[in-house]
Amino acid sequence: MRNQNRILLSAPHQNGLEMSYVQKAFETNWIGPQGENIDALERKLASYTGVPDAVALSSGTAAIHLGLKYLGVKEGDEVFCSDVTFAASCNPIVYEKAIPVFIDSDRHSHNMSPVALERAFQDVKKRGKLPKAVVIVDLYGLPANYAELLPICEAYGVPVLEDAAEALGSIYRGKKCGSFGEIGVLSFNSNKIITTSGGGMALCSGNAAAKIKFWASQSREPASHYEHKELGYNYRLSNICAGIGLGQFETLDEYVKKRVSINNFYRDALKNLPIEFCPIIDGAEPNFWLTVIFVRDNCNVTRDMIIEALTRENIESRPYWKPMHTQPVFAGRRFFPDSGKPVGEDLFRRGLCLPSSSFLREGELDEVAGTIKALFS
Repeated sequence: MRNQNRILLSAPHQNGLEMSYVQKAFETNWIGPQGENIDALERKLASYTGVPDAVALSSGTAAIHLGLKYLGVKEGDEVFCSDVTFAASCNPIVYEKAIPVFIDSDRHSHNMSPVALERAFQDVKKRGKLPKAVVIVDLYGLPANYAELLPICEAYGVPVLEDAAEALGSIYRGKKCGSFGEIGVLSFNSNKIITTSGGGMALCSGNAAAKIKFWASQSREPASHYEHKELGYNYRLSNICAGIGLGQFETLDEYVKKRVSINNFYRDALKNLPIEFCPIIDGAEPNFWLTVIFVRDNCNVTRDMIIEALTRENIESRPYWKPMHTQPVFAGRRFFPDSGKPVGEDLFRRGLCLPSSSFLREGELDEVAGTIKALFS
């Protein structure tokens, strides 16, 4: 095993600018869920993504929850959701006692399949009740195929919540990810492109922002005493954490460029192996939050063999997201495949994520690639 420090999958990249904003929060004594850092972070992210407004929250999961609540999701409603994703994309559906319906990926984009989505809409229309919303995920920073997905949702009059938790900085046809749904969601978890240590953001219109901010602040009515007419949540981001995010935001473009260069490195270094990379659809400029590879069938190396070889060298990797319809917690939920054998199940079986931290040096990337190439040779 390597004696050097562990090569991590996606670790925080501090740029040295964060502490000035954090220090200001302490100096002004605004260390709770209000203050200049929060206001500034919301303005900057709204402007960056091209949306009217933004609300800084304690997590991306909180943003999905309140976004679905704003879209009117209630007990017994169905919500369509990308099948291949992290559980946080669909857990909030169940928070509201609604019913998740999972939509397969396609091989063209590795995101939600327009074919499966249309089939799901046709099925529920026959049963007489459309879903309340569609949650579309930009997986691993790959923009979904909005040119085909959005017209389907519009034809049925169902709003979209875009889970862009992994896609800050990604672009599709000139628009930033996070701006394609009625509600967009970002995550600032510690493993994301930029971090607030833990946090997220809802990207939306002014009316939605006001309501989401109200719910996230315990639904306190404008009275001198504590008056509550609606159920509220403690979902606001702290001014200290927002300060970390402001410092991080200053080098966002640099971090995106670095992750893209890491993806290009792996594509070049592993090009002669029986390995595939995520596709890039027309008009997409992914941030490549994580570089993902897929081992082709009919070779003597498997996904798990690569993970084990990397682990022996003190290098972190991770299997591709396991589809939600195969998770025990969602057993029995309806699922619409792309066509034939579910695409997501095949991607999970063959796929793994490689170290993609934006501070990785070329020598460390060489070690990752070298370990994989040695396994195949």
